[in-house]
Amino acid sequence: MTGAVARAGAAGVGSRRLYAQIGEFLEAQRLEPDPANYAFAHAILNNPSGPLAKAVAALTDGGVRLSAKDIEDLGVDVSTTGPGERAKTEGLVAQTQMQVEGFHDVVSGLHAHTQDFGRDLAAGADAIRAAVPTGVAALEDVVRITATMVTRVQSAEAQLEHATREAAELRAKLEEARDNARRDPLTELPNRRAFEERFAEDAATGAPVWMAVCDVDHFKSVNDRFGHAVGDRVLKAIGAALSEACAGHFVARYGGEEFVVLLRGLDGSAARATMEAARVTVENKRYKLRESDQPLGAVTISSGLTLARDGEGVRTVFGRADTLLYRAKSDGRNCVRVD
Repeated sequence: MTGAVARAGAAGVGSRRLYAQIGEFLEAQRLEPDPANYAFAHAILNNPSGPLAKAVAALTDGGVRLSAKDIEDLGVDVSTTGPGERAKTEGLVAQTQMQVEGFHDVVSGLHAHTQDFGRDLAAGADAIRAAVPTGVAALEDVVRITATMVTRVQSAEAQLEHATREAAELRAKLEEARDNARRDPLTELPNRRAFEERFAEDAATGAPVWMAVCDVDHFKSVNDRFGHAVGDRVLKAIGAALSEACAGHFVARYGGEEFVVLLRGLDGSAARATMEAARVTVENKRYKLRESDQPLGAVTISSGLTLARDGEGVRTVFGRADTLLYRAKSDGRNCVRVD
């Protein structure tokens, strides 16, 4: 990362080079290439001697990757692209999806009506042919015109059928895109955006909502010893272990080596027992190098668990759980701390 900032400092080489450097930065930091993270990277690389770039360089010295919390601590909120932009973007996506769905319904209805009209025309033409004596010119013209209309209706019907398929495919792609925007590409768990939305939904039910913030212990050493590819596989395995231990609850990757869990409808003892079970599940896994079968050693997590109070926003609750997480770290790691 430090090298990326330095290269940009020597740059002034135009927007294409800056664009490439932003891509390199996002890939190196394992940040999703969404508009918010792109804007964050742009702010750093476009002003490599500025205070933000210097702070990021200090944080990432030695190959450390940025976490979402690091970005928040720097005063940059990756959940938005500017005042109101995220809401505006999501509103446009939702509006587009509604328009596509409406178009699909209209085209499907037109298709059905066209089929009915075409059948009626064809039946009418057949009836006229059967009833009209040969040589009656005026009625023969009616038969000819009707037959031409039938052909045109059949052509329109084929076009409408094609348009219906395209509308259905576009709707499916929009739904997939909306799902991908809320999914972490590495672990395939829900991402931070999905977590924040889910917290708001759960909190609105009035049922008790517990939030756990989990962090992989000594994760930097895994990356340093075995490389980022192995580190990524460890994160995927931990995500799967948390999902298994917290089945029926909401598990998401918050960013970097941090995961979050939302436990709804549990009392304090059950919530703590669930997170203790998750901790043990992760601890009991045996991680090995795929290439050599060499063991990585024990990989553990620390967690902070707190109950959301009435009217509290996601950041307030997360901040309290994060403080408990740091207490767990200072108490020796591989433990759960509850307020």
